[in-house]
Amino acid sequence: MKDLLPAPAAYRLAGRVWVQGPDDRFLGIGRLELLGHIRATGSISRAAAAMGMSYKRAWDLVHSMNTQARQPLVATQTGGKSGGGAALTPAGEQALAAFEAVQARFEAFLAEETRRLAE
Repeated sequence: MKDLLPAPAAYRLAGRVWVQGPDDRFLGIGRLELLGHIRATGSISRAAAAMGMSYKRAWDLVHSMNTQARQPLVATQTGGKSGGGAALTPAGEQALAAFEAVQARFEAFLAEETRRLAE
C-alpha cells in the first residue's frame, strides 16, 4: 500500500469517536471539550464563550448529556446573590475521565495504523 500513498510525512489516518445513545450522540470530542470548560470555568456560559458557541447550544448539549446519562453529568445553580454556576457532578468527572481515556486509545490506534500503512 505504501507505493500508493504520498510521502509518509504527508499523510495520517484521521477519525472521530463518540458514544452514540439510542436517540442522540451522548459523548464526543466536542462534548468532552465542553465538559472540560465547564469544569475549568464553573459556568456553562463561560464554557460556551471559550468554545465560540452560543449559550443555547451549550445548554442544549448539557441537557442532552444529562438526560441520556443515568445520573446528571453537570449540576447547575440558578443566579441569585452570588450568581449562578455549573459544575461537573461525580458522574460527570467519571464520564470525562473515561472518554478522555477512550480518545487517547483511539488516537494511539490511528497513529499505529498510519505507521502500518507505510510498511
